[in-house]
Amino acid sequence: MGKSVTMLQAITEAMDQKLDHDERVMILGEDIGVNGGVFRSTEGLYEKYGRDRVVDTPLAEAGIIGSAIGLSLNGMVPIVEIQFLAFIYPGFEQLVSHAARMRYRTRGQFGVPLVIRTPYGAGIRGPELHSESVETFFAHTPGLKVVAPSNPYDAKGLLISAIEDPDPVIFLEPTKLYRAFKEEVPDEMYRIPIGQAKVVQEGSDLTIFAWGAMLREALNAAKKIEKEKGWKCEVVDLRTLYPLDRDTIVQSIKKTGRALIVHEAHKTAGLGAEIISIINDEALIYLKAPIKRVTGFDVPVPPFSIEDHYLPTVERVKQGIVETISF
Repeated sequence: MGKSVTMLQAITEAMDQKLDHDERVMILGEDIGVNGGVFRSTEGLYEKYGRDRVVDTPLAEAGIIGSAIGLSLNGMVPIVEIQFLAFIYPGFEQLVSHAARMRYRTRGQFGVPLVIRTPYGAGIRGPELHSESVETFFAHTPGLKVVAPSNPYDAKGLLISAIEDPDPVIFLEPTKLYRAFKEEVPDEMYRIPIGQAKVVQEGSDLTIFAWGAMLREALNAAKKIEKEKGWKCEVVDLRTLYPLDRDTIVQSIKKTGRALIVHEAHKTAGLGAEIISIINDEALIYLKAPIKRVTGFDVPVPPFSIEDHYLPTVERVKQGIVETISF
């Protein structure tokens, strides 16, 4: 059995079930207890599980993440909520210097089972530090896994897998999608393996790679271009940004021979460049055209009055498809 829920509700349900199932699981963050979180993602959990397992913290990201690392090393499984991805910078050193390196540094004696949940991305009319997509920082760091769901079903299954993972996971939640739509999600616990992409639409003329909020733009563009020109685009939701699912990426390129990558992060050194490198390394001879990227621009996320000009749109994605297939 299941029910139709938003991504936010699916995330809350995943945490609720893991808190109930495993007494080692706990949540730490700013305003997550009595107030239920800035987006209400932890609403009701403080009342259900108490202050020792749903912990309101000071406004100190370095302290929150540092405390969570210590807790995980002593048998707990902390879920940290950072209110917005760009608020994580004060705790960045704890993540990359300690959480990510602990298994390596101790020669496998200690792991850090820790989840960092954080909303990310633009499209919510927030200031720049509330709207950034800086996933590359974490995908560049050995020892961290990076996950970015695009829908409620995946959000619940991936979060449960992240909580059960023996190593630290950065769980990126596209803010724009929190309440954007509902989807049928099973009541029971289920798991989506970290590291597996998903072909969400089959096609033969070009592959679009996307994740998070950009998957909807990619799908909408693919449907419009098929209606207008008859071209069939394959759409791949990466879901996990590190480790990337190299096999799915390469297999899709061998099938279509063309690629378009869509992400809202800055173009320079964005994750799209790594995807291009994988294709060049393993599937170059199958390419019929240069790989194109449709991305955010190399500027801070602009004020909300011009935010829509920064984000990749269906029209920009369609233009990328046309330029690639017409090469």
